[in-house]
Amino acid sequence: MLKTIRTFSYLFGYLPFTIRKLSKVKKLSRQLDPNVRDFYVDEVPKVWATGIMKRTKSSISITGTEHLPEGPVLFISNHEGNFDIPVLISTIPKPFGFISKVEVKKLPIINDWMEEMNCVFIDRSDRRSAMNVLRDSVEKLRGGHSIIIFPEGTRSKGTGIQEFKSGFAKIAQDAGVPVVPIALYGTSEIMEKNNNRIRPAQIRVEILPTIDVETVQTMNRKKLVNHAEILIGQAVDRIKKTPSRI
Repeated sequence: MLKTIRTFSYLFGYLPFTIRKLSKVKKLSRQLDPNVRDFYVDEVPKVWATGIMKRTKSSISITGTEHLPEGPVLFISNHEGNFDIPVLISTIPKPFGFISKVEVKKLPIINDWMEEMNCVFIDRSDRRSAMNVLRDSVEKLRGGHSIIIFPEGTRSKGTGIQEFKSGFAKIAQDAGVPVVPIALYGTSEIMEKNNNRIRPAQIRVEILPTIDVETVQTMNRKKLVNHAEILIGQAVDRIKKTPSRI
């Protein structure tokens, strides 16, 4: 119970201390090289996410960073639990935005940082919002910013890979960017499997070889979705069977 209190206290308690940096970030010119600007913005989210994970007492290993290409990419990952985003922000050495519920925009400071991170917001009560998400994600990618998407659409809570939705394939093809698959394992052990109480977990993140732009553009959309689902599913199965060295 104490870990749960400490983790959520830090999750919100750290944010007021970022206001000065947030003010500096907001003054940065949008004309700056997106790569330079995004790495500067990413400093605070990375500290925040790392602090959250430390308070869960979880251990995290990451492999495959050598697969990360230069320039904007569309990351896709399986979606185990609520701690997926902090895990990925704290470990992936490449800034990215992500898709979030529009309700988060009501939260002060968090909303501001997410805007600067180039996150995209979706209103699940509005059918047109899904189309706006596709459009906004393509716009962010074309602008030089990376985005991460969870093609399952909802948390699996550790029950296994769910069927991938096709939205990410359309986004990657329309934006003309490579797709970087990520296999994530163990995050549901932190909270979802513990009646929402936080416990330490052994988490593994594996960045898989990039699906290059040519393959993304020439592969049938349905085949691209199936291909990515198989790649990530096989990687997760392999991770499950491999003893952790953490």
